[in-house]
Amino acid sequence: MLAVHIRLATVDDAAALAIVHVRTWQVAYRGQVPQDYLDALDPAQRRQMWEQWLRDADPLTSTLALRDAAGAVIGFVTVSGSRDPDADPQVMGEVKAIYVLPERWGEGGGRLLMEAGLRKLADAGFHAATLWVLEANRQARRFYEAGGWRPDGAAKTDEIRGFPLVEVRYRVAWPVLRPSGG
Repeated sequence: MLAVHIRLATVDDAAALAIVHVRTWQVAYRGQVPQDYLDALDPAQRRQMWEQWLRDADPLTSTLALRDAAGAVIGFVTVSGSRDPDADPQVMGEVKAIYVLPERWGEGGGRLLMEAGLRKLADAGFHAATLWVLEANRQARRFYEAGGWRPDGAAKTDEIRGFPLVEVRYRVAWPVLRPSGG
């Protein structure tokens, strides 16, 4: 892994986050999401969404940006309290998104982002976390499982984009991490 650092993302990072988001979707979800949808993804449009998300985030939501030695954003993780109706809000956090530019895969940036995101959740008082992943995304599922995540049996079909995406939920519980203050 080259020299990198992680810090809280700001609205000024929206354009870079949008590029990471779009480029990663276009590579990671090839063959899992309709190609015409992937081809139509637009970083400029996604930038507007990122600006709004970063401005309007609730206090328990954080996006951490992974930067290379030159300061360029090469990945991000977004964590929050769980959005799932069956989650205990005092216990369960969620990794809402984690993406690294495809050309930087295999360098350890994803692992560093995941550790930072889970640390943020632990520091906020959460004792466990979940994430949702496309059932067909074997590469991501291997990454999560290597980090101690396990499927918890929950599944859902997301049709918000006009086509079905079957997702499975993964869960990890502490003592994977301890709050950094203790």
